[in-house]
Amino acid sequence: MAAENLLALDIGTSSVRALLFNDKFESVPNIGLQKKYEFTTRPDGSVEVDPKLILDLTCECLEAAHQQMTEQKLKIAGVAISTFWHCFLGLDEQGAPTTPIVHLFDTRSGQQMEQLTTVFEPAWLHAITGCMPHTSYWPAKLLWLKEKRPADFARTKRWVSVGEYLIYKLTGQYAESISMVSASGIWDQRTNHYCEELLDVIGLKRDHLAPVETLDQPVKSLKSEFTARWRLFDGVPWYPAYGDGACNSIGSGCTTPDQFALMVGTSGAMRVVVKQPHVSTPAGIWCYRVNRERFILGGAISNGGEVFRWITRTLNLPENPEQQIAGREPGAHGLTMLPYFAGERSPYWRPDLRAAISGMSLATEPVDILQACLESVALRFKQIYQLLTRPFAAPSQVIASGGALLQSRVWLQMMTDALSHAIVSSRVREASSRGAAIIAAEQMQLIGSLEEQPCALGDTLEPDPAHASLFDQMFARDQRLFAALYGRHSPFDPPENTPPISTTAAPFSTT
Repeated sequence: MAAENLLALDIGTSSVRALLFNDKFESVPNIGLQKKYEFTTRPDGSVEVDPKLILDLTCECLEAAHQQMTEQKLKIAGVAISTFWHCFLGLDEQGAPTTPIVHLFDTRSGQQMEQLTTVFEPAWLHAITGCMPHTSYWPAKLLWLKEKRPADFARTKRWVSVGEYLIYKLTGQYAESISMVSASGIWDQRTNHYCEELLDVIGLKRDHLAPVETLDQPVKSLKSEFTARWRLFDGVPWYPAYGDGACNSIGSGCTTPDQFALMVGTSGAMRVVVKQPHVSTPAGIWCYRVNRERFILGGAISNGGEVFRWITRTLNLPENPEQQIAGREPGAHGLTMLPYFAGERSPYWRPDLRAAISGMSLATEPVDILQACLESVALRFKQIYQLLTRPFAAPSQVIASGGALLQSRVWLQMMTDALSHAIVSSRVREASSRGAAIIAAEQMQLIGSLEEQPCALGDTLEPDPAHASLFDQMFARDQRLFAALYGRHSPFDPPENTPPISTTAAPFSTT
């Protein structure tokens, strides 16, 4: 078993951690470390973090795991990495950072995003890249850097994801995955190559990016300064990082099209994994890759658990407010809430959206606003669910994960009623780390396929039919308020009768 242990690094938006997984993809007790950190945010919309901080925290986690493994006489077969999609940084000719790590929530590139839509039709960008025009992705941010930080842009010789940066610093070699580049917004999902038209407009050459022929190839040796320090981690394959959303879905047990993953952490997402040569992508939904064989489609919201945190720190809530909500009918407060504190991604893809509450009176209590806010997030997932079930049949399972959601049975029941579909809780605590280990194990041929790996599931909540109809009514009010404030549709959210986009991928020409 020791030979089949896999070390998993999880570089998240609030912490870095290292965990060890055995051949059953269970975390090995007393192995690993988690180090928390925060991105730096500013009023101008910047969301950044120092690359050296992430590197130092990663080294601390690796150091602790190595010491613990040495004491327990454990070995590993390889290293798997999960890290956030969309974030990136620049490196100069010597491999030193030319920029901070720019987070997906950085919104300074709004003007550049609009410029892109004057050059390319939004529907064309969506069809080619699987990404909606938005500040979350690389193209707008790269144009912003080119315009606002021209010296840094000019001296950058390679643009890398966070995972590629870490592997380079630890091994001296670059390694990138199809999972990461597929979610950048500059990858052509149909040709399995970079989108030349976008590169031309941005001013990038192919040698600024990971070579296509080297994607998914692991590296097997650490830099000399780490070889003696972490001898257990040297000489084993370090696999290029996989996208955190893909890892979370796989790790929580959602590996087939009849399983939808529902995750609510700081933000939130609903996703479906598809192993087939082509897919149809609905308007407002993104399409990336888990690996070469599998697409992953879904919707991501920018306002998930952070909405709950905003309420608890802003309002004078009574003690145990969720207990009061548990006995209420949905919408009993009479409020309509749009929870767009941080703009929104799916399905509108508009960073300019802001939160709004309608229907307040002198009788409105803080607990009313709390209930309305939690219900409004559930309605966002109702929208995504409706879009995902256009190209796919309704799933046999919706599996929930994420600390913000699973710690609140009341909120989980709201989600169940809003979707009018049973929801089962995942019992995996570290789904992203576990998913990275499973994907790497399949790539190493330690397992037959990732679909065959069982996942521990918890309780199942069933929808209340009466509550489901009330959520339908709230959704109609929600849409009327949105139309009154922001217009019926976003420029990047085509009408509901727009046919799904077919993404027929060309075969990979690399090995």
